[in-house]
Amino acid sequence: MTLPTHRPAEVTARPVPVRIDAAPPTRSKVTGALAVLACAACCALPLLIAAGVLTGAGAAILEKTLLAVAAGLAAAALGMWWLHRRRVLVGLAVPAIRRMREPR
Repeated sequence: MTLPTHRPAEVTARPVPVRIDAAPPTRSKVTGALAVLACAACCALPLLIAAGVLTGAGAAILEKTLLAVAAGLAAAALGMWWLHRRRVLVGLAVPAIRRMREPR
């Protein structure tokens, strides 16, 4: 049996740079834009009343509805953004945890 004459290349472990996706997902952006649109429509109600397009009673009902829709859309956009961030961060942590559990 002969011994190997060359030395194996030294393996160095370099940390792999990880890009964290901090941008909100598209669905969250669209939901946020719809919430802003509902707020803008609510702010335009006095102009619609002055123009005679809406009556006072119709504007009161529409105002409450638009405020509720805007609040719901804003909450949905924030929830989607939070879930996206959580999935990204958990997805990054899982391989690191697996590497830590491997026997050496």
